[in-house]
Amino acid sequence: MPAGSPPTAPRPEAVELRVARLVRAHGLKGGLKLEVYTDDPELRFTVGSEFKLQVPTDSPWLGKTLTLASIREVNSSPVAFFEGIEDRDAAESIAKAILWIEHDPATRPTEKDAWFDHELVGLSVMREGVSVGTISRLEHFPGQDLLVVDTPAGEVLLPFVAAFVPQVDVAGGSVTITPPGGLFESLEEAEG
Repeated sequence: MPAGSPPTAPRPEAVELRVARLVRAHGLKGGLKLEVYTDDPELRFTVGSEFKLQVPTDSPWLGKTLTLASIREVNSSPVAFFEGIEDRDAAESIAKAILWIEHDPATRPTEKDAWFDHELVGLSVMREGVSVGTISRLEHFPGQDLLVVDTPAGEVLLPFVAAFVPQVDVAGGSVTITPPGGLFESLEEAEG
């Protein structure tokens, strides 16, 4: 490092993000319908993107990667084509696999008020200034995402919407919640 240069912060290590599941073969030319798990598909599904595969241990695809050749919308669903998967038989052999991508933590979501799962897991959940638990994971559903909050009395599933989670402070290590009546009260009664 040249003299007088400011020290550089160590670069955070890349993490793997689950971005999709290969639902089923589509057509005769190796297309695969995707169930997308990412809120930022334009960032994740670009031509040349490489995906690690989560498959059963007896799968011939174990330990292999896929490179995206092209993607298109068919009847409002994404259909992907990957290098080396040229026909329906090859596509059927990998259907149901989960796609993971290596993510650079310096890359931010393109959507406003969006976070990656790994940024939220472990955050303290605050209600009226009191910690009620921590986020253990997120569950992603077509209608909305759910925060899974570990509390002393058990898990609580909280819709991850602005009305119930008005503030996320990743740097401060917490989220502020305003849950609907009865959601956390039943746990307090169980503890008491």
